[in-house]
Amino acid sequence: MNIYVKSFLYSFIIAIFLFIFFIPLLRRIKFGQTIRKEGPKDHYSKAGTPTMGGIVIILATVISFLYLRLKEIEIDKHYILLLLMPLILYGILGFIDDYLIVVKKNNQGLTSRTKLFFQIIWAAFYFYVFLDKGLSSVVNIFGWKVDLKWGYGILILLMLISSSNAVNLSDGLDGLAGGLIIIALGVIIILSRYIEKEEILIFSLCLLGAVLAFLCYNFKPAKIIMGDTGSLALGASLANLFILLKMEVLLLVVGLVFIIETISVIIQVFYFKITKGKRIFLMAPLHHHYELKGYSETEIDAGFWILGILFGLLGLILGITLLG
Repeated sequence: MNIYVKSFLYSFIIAIFLFIFFIPLLRRIKFGQTIRKEGPKDHYSKAGTPTMGGIVIILATVISFLYLRLKEIEIDKHYILLLLMPLILYGILGFIDDYLIVVKKNNQGLTSRTKLFFQIIWAAFYFYVFLDKGLSSVVNIFGWKVDLKWGYGILILLMLISSSNAVNLSDGLDGLAGGLIIIALGVIIILSRYIEKEEILIFSLCLLGAVLAFLCYNFKPAKIIMGDTGSLALGASLANLFILLKMEVLLLVVGLVFIIETISVIIQVFYFKITKGKRIFLMAPLHHHYELKGYSETEIDAGFWILGILFGLLGLILGITLLG
């Protein structure tokens, strides 16, 4: 069997079986989602839905990737660290946040400052390994190459933090964030195959298999939610893969739906403050605005996924152009 097929299938099968045992376990120990009172009323029925599905995504990806590394391919230890660190470290941060929410039963986990502090620490640790590996700090902006040197660390920081938070904000409807991540991973897989980045390709296929398995249980009505464990880990991994591909600028294109969601929150908060209580959107992030306009979750998912596919295709074209 082709190693690329193995990468996907091993992760997918491991994740499916883990979810079979994990979902009933979470129900039994009452690790369910709490719903904001100010959120859409349709979401009240989701209270108690098992959360922390990101644990399975992370486990399936790590197990399948490390198994293939031991049995099939040789990958430099620095590269293994760089591929796994954002997924695991940001996943741990999300897990702590989810756990506190479950314990407190009020949808309030870690404070924003605490979360940001650890996101910065993880990014700094990642940059240390990045430098130790001797990877390039040159950024290619469509033919215009700039060596940021130590400034590349700031770029890494911004990419990891913004991407992890953006995916976290977008994880508000059944299937929405998972579907968008799958689209983005599809672009990364094609690009990594095109430039023969074997390590990135195999890791991305492992991650794709795990997320697709999650999506099988996350379609409306969701049987499990990824939680901050999944959204922070996947957002950081998405940024990381573009960093390792040396196509940093493409994160802005392929991840544009996530960016739009984030901007909608920023605009809403800013406008609310300067107008002392008025709102531009019925609710932010943007997907909630459309919910309150009367669109179903399935319709919103489909619309956002189509946008994700269009931005993904644009990113793919720009990526191939970037390679010259």
